[in-house]
Amino acid sequence: MKDKKNKFLELAKQRVNKTIKSIQLIGNLSNKSHYSYSNEEVSQMMSALDKEIRLVKEKFKNSKKNTKKDGFEFKR
Repeated sequence: MKDKKNKFLELAKQRVNKTIKSIQLIGNLSNKSHYSYSNEEVSQMMSALDKEIRLVKEKFKNSKKNTKKDGFEFKR
């Protein structure tokens, strides 16, 4: 049982830190001197991120639940 706990802690630390770094990199896209984007595109990105966070929270509330993995694409 301790091995499972240690593996969880090890992977969780790595994955959360990697995710935080990725979120910071997404934040860098807000620099209008380097990038051009619409409010609708930003809204779509934030909605996709919010949706994934909600799904992860649900998985931890009910670990037996399987959810469909969706990617992110801009709507045109």
